[in-house]
Amino acid sequence: MKILTFCSYFEPEIAASMYLTTNLFEDAANDGLEVELFAPTPTRGVDKETIEKYNKIKYEERCGGKLKIHRFAMMQEGKKTLGRAFRYILLNLAFVWKGLRTKADVMFIDSTPPTQGFMAAFLKKMKRIPIVYNLQDIFPDSLVHTGISTEDSLAYKIGRWMEKVTYKNADKIIVISEDFKANIMAKGVPEDKIVVVYNWVDESQVYAVDRKDNVLFDEYGLDRNKFYVSYSGNIGLTQNMELLVNVAEKMSDYSDIGFVVVGDGAYKEELEKQVKERGLKNITLIPFQPYEKIASVFSIGDAGLIISKSGVGNNSVPSKTWSYMAAKTPILASFDAESELVKFVNENNCGVCVPADEEAGLMEAILEMKQSKDKRKEWGENGRSFIDANLSRHIGTSKYIDVIKNVK
Repeated sequence: MKILTFCSYFEPEIAASMYLTTNLFEDAANDGLEVELFAPTPTRGVDKETIEKYNKIKYEERCGGKLKIHRFAMMQEGKKTLGRAFRYILLNLAFVWKGLRTKADVMFIDSTPPTQGFMAAFLKKMKRIPIVYNLQDIFPDSLVHTGISTEDSLAYKIGRWMEKVTYKNADKIIVISEDFKANIMAKGVPEDKIVVVYNWVDESQVYAVDRKDNVLFDEYGLDRNKFYVSYSGNIGLTQNMELLVNVAEKMSDYSDIGFVVVGDGAYKEELEKQVKERGLKNITLIPFQPYEKIASVFSIGDAGLIISKSGVGNNSVPSKTWSYMAAKTPILASFDAESELVKFVNENNCGVCVPADEEAGLMEAILEMKQSKDKRKEWGENGRSFIDANLSRHIGTSKYIDVIKNVK
């Protein structure tokens, strides 16, 4: 069985969930499936030397030749919305050209960029092969949640049309939470077309790193004696960094409490600006780290922060949740009270939750966790145990592979 897939980003590019793609296709290839993967040469989160290196690597094989990676030149991604949209269009045109010339039994399509599903629908009509659609972000709902657009805008209406075309033509849709399933069922997608598979953690790569052995403390001048609240992942418009900055400013008198933010995104520059203008010495900003340091990244904090604006949290369980748990870091969630995430954290006793947008509640929770060393240890152990039993790499990729093998 041959899988045709298109990746807008692929390693060695750095992004929060890049490991999911690599894990899946390596495991699929090792399971006997052939994978034809097309991706642009890397530009996101990599240095000039890496770009120059991969400009010369147009093709490579892994997993005994079962995983074939084809790379092609593409303009670098800009920070402006229009620039990124233009790059997505160029990517999809390139993917169509590559796809039409490649024989396969099934297409596996990611939801990034959101135009991918629409592109795949066209290819399906031409190639007459089924589509497995991997829904990691619900577009165009995300446009509204980030404040980029409104439901009355032309962009939203075009997005909804593309969304309908995508769901109609997908033969199976893998979603990352029950909330996602409920969302698209409300839009008319039949339940038998949907499979819920939570994002997994590569448990051999994400584990607890003792603070004395954590190299990031030395590299970024962190005090090993402080209590740290850490955030790792996308620094975007829905993650409520404004709340984090406000809380950090109000807690600046607590000399033994610090905040660490690891990542990048649309709000990164504004976050840097706010930290500088307010003179906040208790926030340390760290860029995305290479995957070999992921265990250290998720072990920095005494509490792992999951934060979002009110009204956004009902749409997903952020993947960073599982990485914190794998590293035995207790969860601190500032999230919608009725969300799947809050229900999960409470039922599995792996952290503390406060309603989204509540500054006072978040500050109180931080102080509570700081004073609860024994509870933090218990929460961390509970989290790791859950990962090992339910969300390991093998468990997650096996579910995906099963869907791919049985799609009709």
